[in-house]
Amino acid sequence: MSERFDVVIAGAGPAGAQCARDLAQRDYDVLVLETEPEDEFPRQSNKSTAGTFPSMMGAFGIPDDMVMQFTDTVVLESPNEHFVQQQPGAVLEFADFKRFLVREGREHGAEYRFGSRVSKPITEDGEVVGVEYSGDEEVYADIVIDATGPAAPLAKQLGVSDLERHNQAIGIEWEMEGVEVDHPDYADLHDAMMLRLDHDLAPGGYSWIFHTGEDTAKVGLCYIQNESYQERGKEGLSIDGYLDYWLDNDPRFENATKLEGKQHRGSAHIQEPGQLCTDSFMAIGDTVPTIDPLWGEGIHKGMKSARAAAITADRCLTGTVDTSKAAMETYADLWHQNVAPQAKRRLAMTRLLYLADNDRYDRLLRDVKDANMDTLADANGGNPLAIAKLLHFDDLSLLKRLATEHYL
Repeated sequence: MSERFDVVIAGAGPAGAQCARDLAQRDYDVLVLETEPEDEFPRQSNKSTAGTFPSMMGAFGIPDDMVMQFTDTVVLESPNEHFVQQQPGAVLEFADFKRFLVREGREHGAEYRFGSRVSKPITEDGEVVGVEYSGDEEVYADIVIDATGPAAPLAKQLGVSDLERHNQAIGIEWEMEGVEVDHPDYADLHDAMMLRLDHDLAPGGYSWIFHTGEDTAKVGLCYIQNESYQERGKEGLSIDGYLDYWLDNDPRFENATKLEGKQHRGSAHIQEPGQLCTDSFMAIGDTVPTIDPLWGEGIHKGMKSARAAAITADRCLTGTVDTSKAAMETYADLWHQNVAPQAKRRLAMTRLLYLADNDRYDRLLRDVKDANMDTLADANGGNPLAIAKLLHFDDLSLLKRLATEHYL
């Protein structure tokens, strides 16, 4: 007899585990297949800076003991300027957070099989009916969900994923101690999450310091290997080299040391999603992709995509079962409404930001300091009039370049 579940989810990251948690709470039979062995989970996938905000913690019932440090401010830096905004946040211990979601799902009845690598979908008459994993193992379900991140083995084979290599952002981070978080030449980073725009350190990307208590912090950088990287990058320097270059040249790290075993690497795609679903199938989290392109926040959006998928599955499996593509499009509607509204506009803002040079970053932060908070909030939300207030006449060349690349 073939094994059968209501829903099979590939991947036990925040999106996959949250989706399983939601569905198990609704009494669905859920199976999660995770590549990593349980005794090591999540060693290989412990790759997030894990900065988030109270809205995520409250909406998804995340307990405070998952938090390394609660923060009070967000700091933006450029080479010669900085801006401080009061904004409560939290830096999660990412591994504990992932294990919590798994534990919660299990307590509500979700089944987990670790050490189970999903290889391909099983289809009948063009419709997804299950997955193959761990060689020739098979399991069947009414709905299959790919939450494997950029690997996307199911979504790619079904033509749902169209992740493009030139849109891939790569990142590296170390947890460090001995960081001078209140250096006299910089903003005070006590209880802060700091993002720095500086092509010298991260061409076509940004770097960060997230305070995690006393003299410790998560320190890292990421970039897309885009035109900004090609134009401004240092020849032959790897992403590890860029981080070491920053650590060697920023006085805040003069006495800092990397904590053994506390290195995290990751990647995500900065682009619009293609399809999000098809018959009996959805793609969630970084499989889509879901990360916010402007500030790199991924956890909250991944969790939102998980909840949208769970709501869709509940609708499709309640009463007369209907897992047709038309029925599954509920997920796409929810994704565009609630997970990543204004996705195209935010991508354009991101592209414009990375095209700017370091002098423009300094000028941007001076403008941000002079702007009122309503304008900043509206600009961050993609309001064209608010964005226009932060632009200058000599930005026309950047806007023209953006338009020729079909971002506008």
